[in-house]
Amino acid sequence: MPLASDARRVSFSIPPQALSTALIAYGKQANVQVLTASPTLAGLRSDGLQGVLTPDAALQRLLQSSGLAYSVLDANTVAITPAAPAPVDPAAAADDHRAGTPPKLLEQVDAAVLTEHAMGDVPAYASDALRYAADSIAVPQSVNVVAPHLMATQQVRTVADALRNVASVQHIENPLRAPLFKIRGIYTGNGMTDGMPNSFVGLGGYPPMIGVERVEVLKGPESILGDSNGGDMSGLINVVTKQPLRRPQRELSYALGERGDMQAGLDATGPIGTTPLSYRLVVSGQHADATAQGYGPRNAAYLAPSIAWQSEDTRLVLGVQRVTDRQPAADHALLLRNHVSAMTPRSLRLGNPQDHTAYRTQRAYYLLDQRLSDRWQLRSRGQYVTQAVDARNWGMLSPSPKGVVRAYAEAYRNTTAYYTIQNDLVGSFGDGPLQQTVTLGLDYTRARLGSSDYFIRMHRNRYDVFGDAQLGPVHWPHSRRGILHYPGSPWSSRSGILLQDQISVGERWDVSLALRRSAYEISNYDARGKLRQLRRRRWVPNMGVVYKLSPDAALYASTMNGFAPSAVLGKNGRPLPPALSQQVEVGAKIDLFDHRARLNVAYYQITVDRSFDLVLAHPSYFARPIDSQSNRGLDLDFVGALAPGLELSSSLALARIGRRDGTPTTGVPRLRFTLWSSYQFQDSRWSGWGVAGGILARDHTLGRRLAGGYFKIPGQASVDANVSYRTDTWGVTVGMRNVFDRRLYADDFDETFVPLPDSRSLLLTGTYRF
Repeated sequence: MPLASDARRVSFSIPPQALSTALIAYGKQANVQVLTASPTLAGLRSDGLQGVLTPDAALQRLLQSSGLAYSVLDANTVAITPAAPAPVDPAAAADDHRAGTPPKLLEQVDAAVLTEHAMGDVPAYASDALRYAADSIAVPQSVNVVAPHLMATQQVRTVADALRNVASVQHIENPLRAPLFKIRGIYTGNGMTDGMPNSFVGLGGYPPMIGVERVEVLKGPESILGDSNGGDMSGLINVVTKQPLRRPQRELSYALGERGDMQAGLDATGPIGTTPLSYRLVVSGQHADATAQGYGPRNAAYLAPSIAWQSEDTRLVLGVQRVTDRQPAADHALLLRNHVSAMTPRSLRLGNPQDHTAYRTQRAYYLLDQRLSDRWQLRSRGQYVTQAVDARNWGMLSPSPKGVVRAYAEAYRNTTAYYTIQNDLVGSFGDGPLQQTVTLGLDYTRARLGSSDYFIRMHRNRYDVFGDAQLGPVHWPHSRRGILHYPGSPWSSRSGILLQDQISVGERWDVSLALRRSAYEISNYDARGKLRQLRRRRWVPNMGVVYKLSPDAALYASTMNGFAPSAVLGKNGRPLPPALSQQVEVGAKIDLFDHRARLNVAYYQITVDRSFDLVLAHPSYFARPIDSQSNRGLDLDFVGALAPGLELSSSLALARIGRRDGTPTTGVPRLRFTLWSSYQFQDSRWSGWGVAGGILARDHTLGRRLAGGYFKIPGQASVDANVSYRTDTWGVTVGMRNVFDRRLYADDFDETFVPLPDSRSLLLTGTYRF
C-alpha cells in the first residue's frame, strides 16, 4: 500500500549521515511518521538523498543496499524492518545490516534533523561528542551546530569564522595566533576533534574548513565527556572532520583574496572497486603574500587521507591528518593612552615583516562501531597526535604617549604528543512506555609536553615606534647561551569511567542521568628542576529532564558540573589548582515552519570557583589565577528556512558576569548579536543566482592595562554580503567583508597588543564537481 502522500512529489535534501538520522530527516520532509527498531539501524550509514521524488521513491532510495525494507501501516505511518535474507553483491552490501534480525521494539523518530538545505540546527542525533543518540528535542542542554550550507553561504575559511554564527562564543585574538575561544564569557580550552579531546598540554589547533563537515558548540560544563582541559567550565567546541562515503563525490575548491591570498583544495570520496572499502582524500594549500600591515608570507597545507571498511555489523575508519601552517603576526597597534582613539596608526607596522608563528599537527585516528547483538553496540575511538610550535615575534611594553616603548625579541618552541582512547558499550532496553539507553564508557589519555626553548632579548635602548629604524628579524641564537631550556615532562595521564542513562517515559518525559569518575595525573618540573607529580580524582554528576509539550515543542532543565585540572603553570612555576564549575540551565526548544526551523531559548547561571587569565603561551608565566565568578545570561538561537529559498540564522547572547572580589570583568560584552540570511531566487529566469548578507554586532567591553587600570572598548557592528551563482556542477561566490568599512576592535586586549580586524575586503570562492 503506498503512502497517502505518494502522489505528491517532495523536494528532499538529506546529507550523508547515520541511517537513523537520515530516516528522521525523511519523516520530517515527507510529513510521515517513521517507526523503526533501534538495534536494526545500529552502525548503518546513509549516503544521503537529493532531489524531487515521491515519498515512496525517496524511502526506497534511502534503504537501498541497507538490508532493510519498509511496510506501510497506515496512510501516514511506515515501519522499517529487516528485509528477507537474499544474496547481495559485496560492494552494494557495504552498508548492509544483518538481514533477518527480528525487531525488538518500535520507536517513533520525530526530531528535527540537520539537513543540507538548512543553514544549521541541532542534529536529530547527538554528536560523537555527546556520546549518545537521542532525539535532539530531548537533549536537556543548549547545542549549536554550524552546518555545511551555512558555512558555504558565508565563505567560511576557518573555525573562528564559523563560530561567528554563535553569539555566546568569542574568538580571542592573541600574538601567537592560537585558536582561543570563550563560551559564555569563560575560556574553553582546546575543545574536541571527532568527539575526542584535544591536547591538555600545549596549544591545540583545527584543520582548514575543507576538511570539516560541521562545527558544534556544546554549552555548559562538559567533564562528563572527558574534556578536562579547561573547556569544562562553560562548554566546548567539537570539530567533526569529513569521513569516507560510498557515494562517489569529487570537488575542487578555490579562494582568491586580496594581497596575494590564494587557496586551492580537493575533496574526493567514494567506493574502492567492488570491495566493502571506501576512501576519502582531502588536500588543501594556501598562500598569502602579506597582511594589511605587511607581515608575511602565510603558507599552509593540509593532507587527510582516510579509508573505511564496513560489513554487516562493523564499520571501521582509519585516517591520518597533517596540518602545517606558518601564520604571520596579526596586524596590531599599541594603546598610547587610556582610550582606544589614542592608538598607533593602523598602517604602522610595529615589528618585523618576518614575525610569525609556525604550527605543525600530525594526527592518526580510528573510529570503530561494532554491533554486538540486538541490544548492544560497541563504540570505540582513538587517536595519536603530535604537535609542534615555533614562534618568533617582537613584543613591546610600557608604551608612552609619544610612542616610546621597551621592545624585546621573543622566540618560543616546543613539541607535544598525546593519545586518546574512548570505549563505550551502549545498550538499549525496555518495551512499552519505559525505554532506556545505557552507556558505560572508559576513557584514557596520556600526554607529554616535550622540551621547550624560550629566548628573549631586550632592545638595547628605548625604541621609538614612529622615528627609529625598522626592527630586524628574530632569529634563534647560534649557541645555547641566552636560551632558557625547559626539560620535557614525563607522560601525564587522565582517565575516566562514565555511566550514562537516557530514560524515556511515555511520549512526554525524557530524563538524562550521568556520572563520571574523573582522575588525572600531572607531572612537571618546577623552577628548580624538581619533578612534581599531582594525582586527583573526583566524581562529576550531571542530570537533565525534558518535558515535551508536543512533538514540536519541549521544555527542559539541567544541572551540569565541570572539573578542570590545570596543566598550565602559575607565576610560582607550579600548576594552578584545578577549577570547579556548576551550571543550572532551563530552556525551551520549538520546531517551526513545518520542522524547517528551530528556536532555542536558554537561561543559565554558571558558578566557577577558580578560573585563570591567559597571559603568555610559554612556561613560568603562562597564566595567573583569578577569583571566583558567577556568569548568568540568556541565549536565543534561531536557524532554518522561512520560505522556499529564504534561510535565516540568528543568535543573541545576553550576559552578566560578576566576580566575588568585585573587580570588573574584561572582554565580555553584555550583548552580542549575529544574523545571516541567504536567498536563492526561485524564478526560472534567475535560476542559480543567490544573495546573502548578515551583521555581527556587540555591546561595549572593558580592556585592562598591564600597568593597571581599565579602558572602554566601544561597541560595534560589521556587515558582510555576497552574490553567488550555482549549477549542478560548479558554483562561484563574490563576497565583501565589512561592507561599510567600519573601524572594528577585538573584544579583549591590553595596551601592548591591540588586534586590528580587517577593513573592507573582497573574496572570490568557487567549487567544481566532477
